[in-house]
Amino acid sequence: MRYLIVLLALAGVVVSTLALRVHYDTGTEPCSINEKWDCGIVNHSPFAMIGPVPVAAIGIAGYLVLAGLALARRRGLLTGAAIPGLGFALYLSHIEKDIIMVWCLYCVISQGIIALLTLLSLGWLAAGQWAKRHIQEHA
Repeated sequence: MRYLIVLLALAGVVVSTLALRVHYDTGTEPCSINEKWDCGIVNHSPFAMIGPVPVAAIGIAGYLVLAGLALARRRGLLTGAAIPGLGFALYLSHIEKDIIMVWCLYCVISQGIIALLTLLSLGWLAAGQWAKRHIQEHA
């Protein structure tokens, strides 16, 4: 399970890196599909920064932390980090849907990745707790 989580986290790093590239690029983006799907509009909006830090850079760091926690088999910390990550991603989706009214393809992919990571981390944590309880009952 941990290697699947690491693989998904690394996919998140790639997608966040693509979004960060868009943030600093001034040309036409490959993900500029139509007036409702344009990564450039989203990544150049005021919501694409938290202070001086691009949101995509926060995504890269967050996914690297999740990968590290999975590799270290820190199930509780992994889940504890994934849940706020999912909450932040849901907040950003709200910004795209209700305020900017334009979607970023990279952001939507990242939303799917963090949702799946959160579910897998919850499942991995629950499986570990079940196994621990099962061993204690039969010891």
